[in-house]
Amino acid sequence: MPTGSGGRATDERQTVKCHARMQASRRATEPARSARKATQSTGKHKAQGTHDKAQGADAKLADPSTAPTTAMKLVDQILEFQHEIRDIRRDLHAHPELRYEERRTSDLIADKLTEWGIPVIRGLGGTGVVGTIRNGTSTRALGLRADIDALPMQEHNAFPHRSRHNGRMHACGHDGHTAMLLAAARYMATHRNFDGTVHLIFQPAEEGGAGAQRMIDDGLFVKAPCDAVFGMHNWPGLPAGSFALRSGPVMAGSNEFTITITGKGGHAAMPHLGVDPVLVATHLVQALQSVITRNKRPIDTAVISVTKIHAGEAFNVIPDAATICGTVRTFTLDTLDLVEDRMRQLVEQLPPAFGAAGTMRFHRNYPPTVNDAAQTEFVRGVLREMVGPQNVLEFEPTMGSEDFAYMLQAKPGCYIVVGNGEGDHRSAGHGLGPCQLHNPSYDFNDDLIPIGASYWVRLAERFLA
Repeated sequence: MPTGSGGRATDERQTVKCHARMQASRRATEPARSARKATQSTGKHKAQGTHDKAQGADAKLADPSTAPTTAMKLVDQILEFQHEIRDIRRDLHAHPELRYEERRTSDLIADKLTEWGIPVIRGLGGTGVVGTIRNGTSTRALGLRADIDALPMQEHNAFPHRSRHNGRMHACGHDGHTAMLLAAARYMATHRNFDGTVHLIFQPAEEGGAGAQRMIDDGLFVKAPCDAVFGMHNWPGLPAGSFALRSGPVMAGSNEFTITITGKGGHAAMPHLGVDPVLVATHLVQALQSVITRNKRPIDTAVISVTKIHAGEAFNVIPDAATICGTVRTFTLDTLDLVEDRMRQLVEQLPPAFGAAGTMRFHRNYPPTVNDAAQTEFVRGVLREMVGPQNVLEFEPTMGSEDFAYMLQAKPGCYIVVGNGEGDHRSAGHGLGPCQLHNPSYDFNDDLIPIGASYWVRLAERFLA
């Protein structure tokens, strides 16, 4: 949430809380920093793990009381040029672009890939970019995806690489995702330690624009055929340098509904002469929750959230109509089908009992994000070898959504998260809010660039061995 006003006392409390969070998170970010320092001095990547339980993150250590010690097997050459990639990341942060407007971002990505000798396909999904690296004779191929768009929100940070555009901000770390994949691309362009093809997918419009589906519709997997596809997102609250994943559903599908209740307007002093749609709406909102508690199996997760109710314009007038808006989230399409069907029945059958009528518009947005079991176990093995088993955590599914789901519907694959820490990495001048996704005080942790890039490299090399 944006930091509010409240005078000096409030500011001081916020500052104390911020410093407390920063102190607590130093333990979380130490693995990545220790790995980098050790590599620079000895060429070996040793890092101390952490027993800190993720705060506010949907991931758990199997035994949070155990402090793991692990050797991170990062790619030496990526560590050597990580500061150059960091500068690219901060440039992207300073120049955020919204969905389907990522022209400068796409140009930068395409220019860098071309500079490194990587052939480029442009125009998929409008502003999407795909780079292709081939080696050997194998026909096997995999796709590595990074999202590139920003959010329509005002940044509260004041450090030098803050957004230079009012009302636009990289508050979800897509600038960091792009940087990690670029770092991997630069390494793989010169060290092709694999037999097959790697497609580097830079996707636009993840934030509500279904850019993944549009890239697919434009022929992504025809022009860049893949046997499997993989995605990664940073996760604040999870210790920096750790990863989390699970097989099956990891993020819910996102859907929207608008219900219109039509009654009969009239004078508020003579309600018996009309049909009050507001009264009907209140009964219907309550009835919708019965779908969750009485119609679906308790083990089948679903959420119906009514987020808007609008009716009327004057204190003494019963309106003609009322609208109810909200979202539905499920982990499976079967559960979604059931929820939508029961909602329609309630909308059609309950209002007539009051003399009113009801209609519903239901729009399916992103489907559930579902990891393939075999590919998830494959990724788990790669991660355990790279960062140690105790830094590979089990992810608890979240009701948030992600349009990488479309790619996982088309191809088997796995979507994972990498810990972004608690915010201690942020430069001086950051906003006093938490370093959480979609928060105006957020910033990506640059220490993750060699870690995430090394993961992409190890994954590709193992998949195409």
